[in-house]
Amino acid sequence: MEVLYAAEGLTAAEVRERMPEPPGYSAVRALLRILEDKGHVRHEERGPRYVYSPVVSRARARRSALKALVQTFFDGSPEQAVAALIDESRSKLGAAELDRLAELIAEARKAGR
Repeated sequence: MEVLYAAEGLTAAEVRERMPEPPGYSAVRALLRILEDKGHVRHEERGPRYVYSPVVSRARARRSALKALVQTFFDGSPEQAVAALIDESRSKLGAAELDRLAELIAEARKAGR
């Protein structure tokens, strides 16, 4: 999906060319077909080629992927997911980022009351 968001309107071969470690061409086509079946991607025929574009906005796809990730790897616990991200990024988080996280937590507390 990231490749399609970066350059909308790509053939399967173009998607494959832009992937960092691309699988085989058939695997890329199968993945695009699955994404289309799930309603994330659409294609249009341009001559003999299918040109693929995202249907779902990047923000919506991000929310959906994050929800699935939290459910799958963190037993549905946002707290566990955030804790894992902070633990993994501890040395990379600057003061401004930590302040922003503290603000988000404070806002969540207010909203929860």
